[in-house]
Amino acid sequence: MDIKPDYARNMKLVGYSDQGGRSDGVQLMVHRGFAYIGHMFSNGFSVIDVRDPAKPVPVNYVKAPANTWNIHLQTSDDLLLVINAKNMFASELFKDETAYYTGALGEKVGTATQTSESRDWTAGMTVYDISHPANPRQIGFMPVEGGGIHRIWYTGGRWAYASALLDGFTDYIFITIDMSDPARPVEAGRYWLPGMNRAAGETLAWPENRRCGLHHAIIHGDTAYAAWRDAGLVSIDVADRFNPKLIVHKNWSPPFGGGTHNCLPLPDRDLLVVLDEAVLDNLADGLKHIWMMDIREPTNPISISTLPTPSDDDYPKKGGHFGPHNLHENRPDSFVSSDLVFATYQNAGVRVFDISDAFRPSEVAAFVPPAPTRMIDTRPNRTRVIQSCDIFVDKSGLIFTNDYNAGLFILERTG
Repeated sequence: MDIKPDYARNMKLVGYSDQGGRSDGVQLMVHRGFAYIGHMFSNGFSVIDVRDPAKPVPVNYVKAPANTWNIHLQTSDDLLLVINAKNMFASELFKDETAYYTGALGEKVGTATQTSESRDWTAGMTVYDISHPANPRQIGFMPVEGGGIHRIWYTGGRWAYASALLDGFTDYIFITIDMSDPARPVEAGRYWLPGMNRAAGETLAWPENRRCGLHHAIIHGDTAYAAWRDAGLVSIDVADRFNPKLIVHKNWSPPFGGGTHNCLPLPDRDLLVVLDEAVLDNLADGLKHIWMMDIREPTNPISISTLPTPSDDDYPKKGGHFGPHNLHENRPDSFVSSDLVFATYQNAGVRVFDISDAFRPSEVAAFVPPAPTRMIDTRPNRTRVIQSCDIFVDKSGLIFTNDYNAGLFILERTG
């Protein structure tokens, strides 16, 4: 394994996989010794045997339906939940990613007015049995009318939660899903910000160039902490899963650049880690941050610090996206910490932060993979530079991270 990182501090490479030649990855889950990886451009998802992390082995690839994304997925117990949505980046509309990250997505693809282009994609959520981890077996499907589902939160039991682009809405909204019968999941409740329900005659109360749409929510207890892109943080009371209600909506964009992507609660410390995603090349959308928020008073979250921005290289001039993308989300079947935050930073690789002093977070480890050997990204004029995407830390502390082009890296903290 002759892979030399561009930069490493207190972290080393343990194993690598090109994922059977499909080296593009978005969300990844590690479950019972197998990694499940949704693909951005290879149209489906892969299963990698990582029981020997030094020698990961691709064991399966499940092809997506035509013109459909399977980029996000969730695992729990014997279930794998996979999103089905319009493949946005295959569309001429979004060859320039600026078009995807600005304005109301439902307006652009036509679902907001229910007059979309021919529905040549599959929209909904597929449920697989993974009691035999290497061989997912489809057992259920929940269709939705619209662009599809973007990202799910599911940690077992009756309830799942998702962002969904539905007919009549300007962008992705929050839905709850009843998983009582995994073979027949059904939508139970909805929440959206006022102005998003175009079919009901609501009108936008924000500039037309803003992406006011839910990326996803992380749920703790009866609260959903929802990252609503350019609309910031939306905390939702889900005690009644059939009738979610707003707790608080807080937005810091402007003056900051928006793109809120992850809202990770640390309930034992009354803290919330909120990540704003860098979505455009060369800091065109401004410098993005990972915020520490005090949520002792749930209706009044307060920013108390930001995690330090990587400065060991001139990343703004490296090309591609520089800034946060994803957090390790402390799933109950993974490494859980209220003192360490693991993040992907796109062209600045993987970063680990010590937040034991929430007012003075510090970076304690980093790993920047080399540039991908080839491009899987089908969009024109993309820079061949690392864009570390998702991150998952297993119970033993092994770090799994991927990239749109560069494959799966398995890392270990040192020092």
